[in-house]
Amino acid sequence: MRLGAPVFINTDDPLELAKAHKAEGYRAAYCPKVTLKETERIREIETAFSAEGVVIAEVGAWGNMIAPDLQKRQAQIDTVCERLALADEVGALGCVDYAGTYDPDSSINPHPKNLSDECFELIVDTIRHIVDSVKPKRAQFMLEMMPCVHPHSPDSYAALLDAVDRRAFGVHLDPVNIITSPERYFNNGGVIKECFDKLGHAIVSCHGKDVIMLPTYMVEIQECRPGTGTLDYRTFLTELNRLPGDVPLMMEHLPNKEEYDLAKGYITGVASELGLSF
Repeated sequence: MRLGAPVFINTDDPLELAKAHKAEGYRAAYCPKVTLKETERIREIETAFSAEGVVIAEVGAWGNMIAPDLQKRQAQIDTVCERLALADEVGALGCVDYAGTYDPDSSINPHPKNLSDECFELIVDTIRHIVDSVKPKRAQFMLEMMPCVHPHSPDSYAALLDAVDRRAFGVHLDPVNIITSPERYFNNGGVIKECFDKLGHAIVSCHGKDVIMLPTYMVEIQECRPGTGTLDYRTFLTELNRLPGDVPLMMEHLPNKEEYDLAKGYITGVASELGLSF
């Protein structure tokens, strides 16, 4: 396993960034800011991070690939193709997006058509177009599971993998995103185990967050810092450690270094209790 997170250092120098990750105990990183046109900087980033033993886990390409506005949809698909090509060039494990939504005013909100067969087929065709256009040699394209669009469960992602049928399409696992009901919340260890059982062969990278249900009459479940919720990290890390290779676990969405340090301390503490390490 590899643990990673943003580092809070005021520099764009690739070697300094790589060294800062290593100094924090991180062996995985988000891709530093760079565009596909910056050929020299891409080489510098790949060389620097490789020299420090830090894997670039992902290049983000967040946006709405199924937007009802065809111009917006195509613009995001073009962005994803460029970001996947960048991931391949810089030596990242993959490029990550979520499918999106039919909601014209959002990139993530629920919509009645998001879970339809029509939407599933559109996502399949879109992924095939992306990976067939880019033809990455090293990086894989991945989607995050989201509550209200395909893929929204281990079975949904497994069906998508089968339907797309491309080597360059893999799995990014963020289990917090699918803890969407009391049943899943109180059995989240079982949900995590199901994800690894059904998708483990294709998992490229993971996100490390936590989840908490608020004490309200209507169900309200929120993301929170690792260690302040109820996500079963013992199961998460046990299953992650069983995967071949050093699969990254990337912390995210925290506001500052202090919060990341607390999250890191919790996750590495659980790993130590299990006799595991990053």
